[in-house]
Amino acid sequence: MPSQPVVVVLHDGRLPPGAGLAPLRGRAEIRYADETELARALRDADVLFAYHFLSGAVPGAWHAAGSVRWLHVAAAGVDPFLTPAVRDSDVTVTNSRGVFEEPIAEYVLGQVLALAKDLPRSVRLQQEHRWEHRESERIAGSSALVVGTGPIGRAIARLLRAGGIRVRGAGRRARTDDPDFGTVCAPTDLPAELARADWVVAAAPLTDTTRGMFDADAFAAMRPGARFVNVGRGELVRTDHLVEALRRGSLAGAALDVVDPEPLPAGHPLWDLPGVLITPHHSGDVVGWREELVRLFAENFDLWRQGLPLRNVVDKSLGYVPGS
Repeated sequence: MPSQPVVVVLHDGRLPPGAGLAPLRGRAEIRYADETELARALRDADVLFAYHFLSGAVPGAWHAAGSVRWLHVAAAGVDPFLTPAVRDSDVTVTNSRGVFEEPIAEYVLGQVLALAKDLPRSVRLQQEHRWEHRESERIAGSSALVVGTGPIGRAIARLLRAGGIRVRGAGRRARTDDPDFGTVCAPTDLPAELARADWVVAAAPLTDTTRGMFDADAFAAMRPGARFVNVGRGELVRTDHLVEALRRGSLAGAALDVVDPEPLPAGHPLWDLPGVLITPHHSGDVVGWREELVRLFAENFDLWRQGLPLRNVVDKSLGYVPGS
């Protein structure tokens, strides 16, 4: 390894040169590159810091990454970067686990409360200067199924439990002694678990197994009046099937921070369906989150330079950090 390793920072135009990477100054050559500059910047580079975590530029530029040994993604989900070439390479992939868990859990609790208390309608009535009394729901005593038992799913479970909601999980293997979920069901038992829940929260990573898992059958399995919250990936859901379930009324509502396609086109039916709350993929983006992402990378860089085990190493065959 050269005395000054080359670190390429793939940015989205919102990371000023030098911002947050002061700890690396003098210890690495830092190259800032947008998507059009990535291939050129990757030549003879040692590290790629994918600060632009939604970028689709890596497949087209990876041919120039022959010397890259470590790819760090500034997100929990790494699916846009796990191309066949990256999977088959010796490159170590790490993610940003530890930054987004609590903010996303707060978002889910906030959306559950917004739907239960009918806050969107209250806002509309206020804008119309209308005083219209109505009843709302209590969340205490209701039930939730969190699909995805990694760190984000666990943070969601803990916060929903604090609100008095009975929480179960759905993961890769069944168990009854989980510290955060109590009971976790296996994939084969998912339809029965969906039928038990008032709130279904999608927080699973996007893999070949989970892509499109929320389809017509899954929505049909949910109990009448259930609500669906997606903070995982839009591609977990068959969007046309979700639209149909909402139109039929088999789902009472949905809160969607991620959608497919993304961004959602202006004329898409999801915008106007009753009981649907849409946010622009920002559930984890709290004040200071960008600085936290850079700080996490800088800490991992110190470990990498010392030859020590890196934090948050992704199993490229699974698509996420094992044990999460």
